Amino acid sequence: MAKYVDGFVVPVPKKNLNQYRKMARLFGKICREYGALEYTECIADDVKRGKITSFPRSVKLKAGETVIFSWVVYKSRAHRDSVNKKIMKDPRLAKMMDPKSLPFDGMRMFWGGFKPFISL
Repeated sequence: MAKYVDGFVVPVPKKNLNQYRKMARLFGKICREYGALEYTECIADDVKRGKITSFPRSVKLKAGETVIFSWVVYKSRAHRDSVNKKIMKDPRLAKMMDPKSLPFDGMRMFWGGFKPFISL
């Protein structure tokens, strides 16, 4: 079966990790309720700052922050688009959509959609 993946990289202040975890669990639960196949959040463990590029450089990581790498798996891009429309209308996410209430700097977060070309 073909799949589609949305990937996210987020700088999160370590002091806000519990708040971020709660938000991410709710977001993941909603994604799954609307049909996402998988939802995964990972916290940096062996992520060194590179000389030219790296996860820390990509989000302009500041002292006291860590990098979160996450992804959501869907059946296809069309499925992702359909699920995301439902997610964005969910009233449980209204508070999360306010940049002032985010436990991280949303301006340094980045994301994108990907078509897998190798899956073993």
